[in-house]
Amino acid sequence: MKITIDTDQNSLCCQDQVAGERKIPLYSPEAFYLLSEWWIKIGWNEKYAYTFSWLGRPIIQLPADMFRMQEILYRIQPDVIIETGVAHGGSVIFYAGLCKVSGIGRVIGIDIEIRPRNREAIENHPLASYITLFEGNSTARELLAKVKDCVKESDRVLVVLDSCHTKQHVRSELEAYAPLVSPGSYIVATDGIMKEIFAVPRGMANWQWDNPCTAVREFLQDHPEFVLEEPEWNFNESQLVRDVTFWPNAWLKKRS
Repeated sequence: MKITIDTDQNSLCCQDQVAGERKIPLYSPEAFYLLSEWWIKIGWNEKYAYTFSWLGRPIIQLPADMFRMQEILYRIQPDVIIETGVAHGGSVIFYAGLCKVSGIGRVIGIDIEIRPRNREAIENHPLASYITLFEGNSTARELLAKVKDCVKESDRVLVVLDSCHTKQHVRSELEAYAPLVSPGSYIVATDGIMKEIFAVPRGMANWQWDNPCTAVREFLQDHPEFVLEEPEWNFNESQLVRDVTFWPNAWLKKRS
Protein backbone atom coordinates (compact mmCIF):
# COMPACT_ATOMS: atom_id res chain seq x y z
CA MET A 1 0.00 0.00 0.00
CA LYS A 2 1.14 3.51 -0.81
CA ILE A 3 -0.33 6.50 1.05
CA THR A 4 0.30 10.05 -0.12
CA ILE A 5 -0.78 12.99 2.03
CA ASP A 6 -1.21 16.33 0.31
CA THR A 7 -1.55 19.02 2.95
CA ASP A 8 -1.89 21.75 0.30
CA GLN A 9 -4.92 20.05 -1.25
CA ASN A 10 -6.09 18.55 2.08
CA SER A 11 -6.33 15.12 0.50
CA LEU A 12 -5.08 11.61 1.01
CA CYS A 13 -4.36 9.28 -1.90
CA CYS A 14 -4.28 5.56 -1.19
CA GLN A 15 -3.02 3.01 -3.71
CA ASP A 16 -3.04 -0.76 -3.39
CA GLN A 17 -3.22 -3.74 -5.72
CA VAL A 18 -6.74 -4.74 -4.73
CA ALA A 19 -8.71 -1.49 -4.58
CA GLY A 20 -6.53 0.49 -6.96
CA GLU A 21 -6.17 4.20 -6.36
CA ARG A 22 -8.60 6.30 -4.39
CA LYS A 23 -8.49 9.86 -3.19
CA ILE A 24 -10.28 10.97 -0.05
CA PRO A 25 -10.49 14.19 1.98
CA LEU A 26 -7.68 14.41 4.49
CA TYR A 27 -10.00 15.74 7.17
CA SER A 28 -12.53 12.92 7.16
CA PRO A 29 -13.40 9.85 9.26
CA GLU A 30 -12.14 7.57 6.48
CA ALA A 31 -8.72 9.25 6.47
CA PHE A 32 -8.61 9.19 10.25
CA TYR A 33 -9.17 5.43 10.39
CA LEU A 34 -6.75 4.71 7.57
CA LEU A 35 -3.96 6.69 9.20
CA SER A 36 -4.84 5.28 12.63
CA GLU A 37 -4.43 1.76 11.31
CA TRP A 38 -0.77 2.51 10.56
CA TRP A 39 -0.32 4.60 13.70
CA ILE A 40 -1.41 1.57 15.72
CA LYS A 41 1.00 -0.77 13.92
CA ILE A 42 3.98 1.58 14.11
CA GLY A 43 3.18 2.57 17.69
CA TRP A 44 3.02 -1.06 18.76
CA ASN A 45 6.32 -1.81 17.05
CA GLU A 46 7.96 1.19 18.75
CA LYS A 47 6.53 0.13 22.16
CA TYR A 48 4.49 3.31 22.62
CA ALA A 49 2.32 1.56 25.20
CA TYR A 50 5.45 0.98 27.29
CA THR A 51 5.72 4.69 28.10
CA PHE A 52 2.80 5.04 30.56
CA SER A 53 2.25 4.49 34.26
CA TRP A 54 -0.79 4.73 36.52
CA LEU A 55 -0.40 6.00 40.09
CA GLY A 56 3.25 5.04 40.10
CA ARG A 57 3.13 1.65 38.34
CA PRO A 58 3.81 0.87 34.64
CA ILE A 59 0.53 0.01 32.94
CA ILE A 60 1.54 -1.08 29.38
CA GLN A 61 -1.84 -0.29 27.81
CA LEU A 62 -3.08 2.04 25.13
CA PRO A 63 -4.68 4.94 27.06
CA ALA A 64 -7.75 4.92 24.80
CA ASP A 65 -8.46 1.31 25.78
CA MET A 66 -8.28 2.13 29.47
CA PHE A 67 -10.63 5.07 29.03
CA ARG A 68 -13.15 2.77 27.36
CA MET A 69 -12.70 0.27 30.16
CA GLN A 70 -13.47 2.85 32.83
CA GLU A 71 -16.66 3.79 30.97
CA ILE A 72 -17.80 0.16 31.14
CA LEU A 73 -16.81 -0.27 34.76
CA TYR A 74 -18.71 2.85 35.72
CA ARG A 75 -21.75 1.62 33.80
CA ILE A 76 -21.72 -1.95 35.12
CA GLN A 77 -20.43 -1.28 38.66
CA PRO A 78 -18.98 -4.77 39.17
CA ASP A 79 -18.41 -6.17 42.64
CA VAL A 80 -15.40 -8.12 41.39
CA ILE A 81 -12.96 -7.42 38.54
CA ILE A 82 -10.80 -10.42 37.67
CA GLU A 83 -7.71 -9.79 35.56
CA THR A 84 -5.34 -12.46 34.27
CA GLY A 85 -1.92 -10.95 33.68
CA VAL A 86 -0.55 -8.60 36.34
CA ALA A 87 2.93 -7.65 35.03
CA HIS A 88 3.99 -4.44 36.83
CA GLY A 89 0.57 -3.94 38.39
CA GLY A 90 -0.56 -0.76 36.66
CA SER A 91 -3.87 -2.11 35.43
CA VAL A 92 -4.93 -3.77 38.69
CA ILE A 93 -4.18 -0.49 40.46
CA PHE A 94 -6.15 1.37 37.76
CA TYR A 95 -9.16 -0.87 38.43
CA ALA A 96 -8.69 -0.63 42.20
CA GLY A 97 -8.75 3.16 42.01
CA LEU A 98 -12.02 3.07 40.10
CA CYS A 99 -13.45 0.74 42.74
CA LYS A 100 -12.49 3.21 45.46
CA VAL A 101 -13.94 6.19 43.61
CA SER A 102 -17.22 4.44 42.82
CA GLY A 103 -17.52 2.98 46.31
CA ILE A 104 -17.98 -0.58 45.03
CA GLY A 105 -15.78 -3.40 43.84
CA ARG A 106 -12.49 -5.19 44.38
CA VAL A 107 -9.84 -6.64 42.08
CA ILE A 108 -8.39 -10.12 41.72
CA GLY A 109 -5.09 -10.19 39.82
CA ILE A 110 -3.62 -13.44 38.50
CA ASP A 111 -0.22 -14.06 36.93
CA ILE A 112 1.91 -17.14 36.34
CA GLU A 113 4.81 -15.22 37.89
CA ILE A 114 4.54 -12.10 40.01
CA ARG A 115 8.06 -10.82 40.36
CA PRO A 116 9.02 -9.94 43.95
CA ARG A 117 9.66 -6.30 43.12
CA ASN A 118 6.23 -5.95 41.48
CA ARG A 119 4.45 -7.80 44.27
CA GLU A 120 6.08 -5.57 46.87
CA ALA A 121 5.05 -2.42 44.98
CA ILE A 122 1.45 -3.60 44.62
CA GLU A 123 1.09 -4.83 48.19
CA ASN A 124 2.53 -1.57 49.56
CA HIS A 125 0.44 0.65 47.30
CA PRO A 126 -2.24 2.89 48.90
CA LEU A 127 -4.87 0.91 46.95
CA ALA A 128 -3.58 -2.51 48.04
CA SER A 129 -6.63 -3.21 50.22
CA TYR A 130 -8.75 -3.46 47.06
CA ILE A 131 -6.46 -6.05 45.43
CA THR A 132 -6.01 -9.79 45.89
CA LEU A 133 -3.10 -11.43 44.05
CA PHE A 134 -2.78 -15.06 42.98
CA GLU A 135 0.33 -16.53 41.41
CA GLY A 136 0.04 -19.49 39.07
CA ASN A 137 -1.34 -20.69 35.77
CA SER A 138 -4.62 -18.85 35.26
CA THR A 139 -6.36 -22.00 34.01
CA ALA A 140 -5.02 -24.43 36.62
CA ARG A 141 -7.77 -26.18 38.57
CA GLU A 142 -6.27 -25.35 41.96
CA LEU A 143 -5.93 -21.66 41.15
CA LEU A 144 -9.43 -21.45 39.70
CA ALA A 145 -10.77 -22.94 42.92
CA LYS A 146 -9.07 -20.19 44.93
CA VAL A 147 -10.52 -17.51 42.67
CA LYS A 148 -14.02 -18.96 42.90
CA ASP A 149 -13.74 -19.01 46.70
CA CYS A 150 -13.26 -15.23 46.55
CA VAL A 151 -16.45 -14.65 44.54
CA LYS A 152 -19.88 -14.75 46.11
CA GLU A 153 -22.88 -15.99 44.17
CA SER A 154 -24.46 -12.54 44.37
CA ASP A 155 -21.35 -10.71 43.07
CA ARG A 156 -21.47 -8.93 39.74
CA VAL A 157 -18.28 -10.01 37.94
CA LEU A 158 -16.30 -8.67 34.98
CA VAL A 159 -13.24 -10.52 33.62
CA VAL A 160 -10.23 -9.17 31.71
CA LEU A 161 -7.91 -11.64 29.95
CA ASP A 162 -4.45 -10.13 29.53
CA SER A 163 -1.94 -12.90 30.19
CA CYS A 164 -0.59 -15.24 27.51
CA HIS A 165 -2.21 -14.25 24.18
CA THR A 166 -1.89 -17.49 22.21
CA LYS A 167 -5.13 -18.83 20.75
CA GLN A 168 -4.96 -21.98 22.85
CA HIS A 169 -4.39 -20.19 26.15
CA VAL A 170 -7.01 -17.49 25.54
CA ARG A 171 -9.52 -20.16 24.54
CA SER A 172 -8.76 -22.06 27.77
CA GLU A 173 -9.17 -18.86 29.81
CA LEU A 174 -12.47 -18.09 28.09
CA GLU A 175 -13.78 -21.53 29.01
CA ALA A 176 -12.47 -21.26 32.57
CA TYR A 177 -13.69 -17.76 33.45
CA ALA A 178 -16.85 -17.36 31.37
CA PRO A 179 -18.99 -19.10 34.03
CA LEU A 180 -17.99 -16.41 36.54
CA VAL A 181 -19.15 -13.53 34.31
CA SER A 182 -22.48 -12.04 35.35
CA PRO A 183 -25.34 -11.61 32.87
CA GLY A 184 -25.04 -8.17 31.28
CA SER A 185 -21.33 -8.01 32.10
CA TYR A 186 -18.28 -8.77 29.96
CA ILE A 187 -15.28 -10.98 29.52
CA VAL A 188 -12.67 -8.92 27.67
CA ALA A 189 -10.04 -10.74 25.60
CA THR A 190 -7.39 -8.07 25.12
CA ASP A 191 -4.65 -7.56 22.51
CA GLY A 192 -6.40 -8.95 19.46
CA ILE A 193 -4.26 -6.42 17.59
CA MET A 194 -1.80 -9.30 17.18
CA LYS A 195 -3.63 -10.41 14.04
CA GLU A 196 -2.97 -7.00 12.46
CA ILE A 197 0.71 -6.62 13.41
CA PHE A 198 2.16 -9.99 12.42
CA ALA A 199 4.15 -8.36 9.59
CA VAL A 200 5.73 -5.49 11.55
CA PRO A 201 9.42 -5.93 12.51
CA ARG A 202 8.63 -7.07 16.06
CA GLY A 203 5.72 -9.26 14.96
CA MET A 204 5.53 -12.98 14.22
CA ALA A 205 4.01 -14.64 11.16
CA ASN A 206 1.94 -17.14 13.19
CA TRP A 207 0.06 -14.26 14.86
CA GLN A 208 -2.16 -14.20 11.77
CA TRP A 209 -4.06 -17.14 13.28
CA ASP A 210 -2.53 -17.63 16.74
CA ASN A 211 -4.20 -14.71 18.48
CA PRO A 212 -7.03 -13.80 20.88
CA CYS A 213 -9.48 -12.92 18.07
CA THR A 214 -9.31 -16.45 16.71
CA ALA A 215 -9.93 -17.84 20.19
CA VAL A 216 -12.93 -15.52 20.61
CA ARG A 217 -14.41 -16.59 17.29
CA GLU A 218 -14.14 -20.28 18.17
CA PHE A 219 -15.48 -19.71 21.69
CA LEU A 220 -18.57 -17.89 20.43
CA GLN A 221 -19.46 -20.79 18.16
CA ASP A 222 -19.85 -22.99 21.25
CA HIS A 223 -21.30 -20.42 23.64
CA PRO A 224 -24.50 -18.73 22.44
CA GLU A 225 -24.90 -17.21 25.90
CA PHE A 226 -22.23 -14.70 24.85
CA VAL A 227 -22.32 -12.14 22.06
CA LEU A 228 -19.51 -10.04 20.58
CA GLU A 229 -20.61 -6.51 21.41
CA GLU A 230 -18.43 -3.43 21.35
CA PRO A 231 -19.56 -1.14 24.19
CA GLU A 232 -21.64 1.82 23.11
CA TRP A 233 -19.87 5.12 23.58
CA ASN A 234 -21.30 7.18 26.43
CA PHE A 235 -20.48 10.41 24.64
CA ASN A 236 -19.81 11.18 20.98
CA GLU A 237 -19.96 14.56 19.24
CA SER A 238 -17.83 13.34 16.33
CA GLN A 239 -18.56 11.48 13.11
CA LEU A 240 -16.38 8.58 14.25
CA VAL A 241 -18.03 5.26 15.03
CA ARG A 242 -15.34 2.84 16.23
CA ASP A 243 -12.32 2.80 18.50
CA VAL A 244 -8.65 3.05 17.70
CA THR A 245 -7.60 0.13 19.85
CA PHE A 246 -5.22 -2.67 20.71
CA TRP A 247 -8.34 -4.69 21.62
CA PRO A 248 -10.35 -5.44 18.46
CA ASN A 249 -13.13 -8.05 18.85
CA ALA A 250 -12.43 -8.16 22.58
CA TRP A 251 -15.76 -7.48 24.27
CA LEU A 252 -17.87 -10.59 24.90
CA LYS A 253 -21.09 -9.70 26.65
CA LYS A 254 -23.04 -12.33 28.54
CA ARG A 255 -26.67 -12.24 27.56
CA SER A 256 -29.09 -11.18 30.26
